[in-house]
Amino acid sequence: MNSPKTPLPRNFLGLRKLPARFAGIVMPLLLSILMTFIVSAISTMRGIGITPDFLRLWLGAWGLSWLVAFPTLLAVLPLVRRATAVFVHME
Repeated sequence: MNSPKTPLPRNFLGLRKLPARFAGIVMPLLLSILMTFIVSAISTMRGIGITPDFLRLWLGAWGLSWLVAFPTLLAVLPLVRRATAVFVHME
């Protein structure tokens, strides 16, 4: 544990790392950003193809899907952890 006088380590961007207690928010945040980014791109491409409006429509779809996905992930993560424990032996 870092004492108040010990600065937090820095990441590859030179930013201070967050304390470990934030991992439960940062992991779903990053997961929801990446998953919705990829899925919305595929869905938008499948729906309209590569058109001049693709980027605008994709980013709009991504933003909306992320607004739903992040709080959903936070809400269902405890249930998913319990369901995982049904199928996986944790040593």
